[in-house]
Amino acid sequence: MLSKNLLDELNNQIKFELYSAYLYLAMSAHFDEANWYGFASWMKKQAAEEQGHAMKFLEYVHDRGGSVALQAIDQPPSKFGNPAEIFAEVLKHEQFVTSRINLLYSIAVKDNDYASQSMLNWFVNEQVEEEKTAAQILDWLQKAGDSTNALFQINNMLASRA
Repeated sequence: MLSKNLLDELNNQIKFELYSAYLYLAMSAHFDEANWYGFASWMKKQAAEEQGHAMKFLEYVHDRGGSVALQAIDQPPSKFGNPAEIFAEVLKHEQFVTSRINLLYSIAVKDNDYASQSMLNWFVNEQVEEEKTAAQILDWLQKAGDSTNALFQINNMLASRA
């Protein structure tokens, strides 16, 4: 059985994961409007991945006999800067999500909830990958600077994300 504190925070996490999907969808729309279709495609896939994360949390709450309490999702921004600025925002957002996963894990440890710790291990590892990927793309964009050719190459690389 989940503690009330962990259940409340898992429900909050569902909201944050859905917000992440919403944020990345807004970024995708921005890139589409700017004709950066590779960046837009990458963001759409990221949004779908975040929806999947929300579903993992939702299903886990149900598996443990808890009740899901869906919450209102904040509206994401609709205006963004250049690709490097956007990926700096992505990295910052993923670091926030990592802090949320760490909070959940710390509650599970305090509660001696080994099942939740086991489930959260997947998310701990996932966040390492998420931050690494965002930092890598940001690094490429910073190195590219104002080089249109380099931006087109990065755009094309991101379009091929499986």
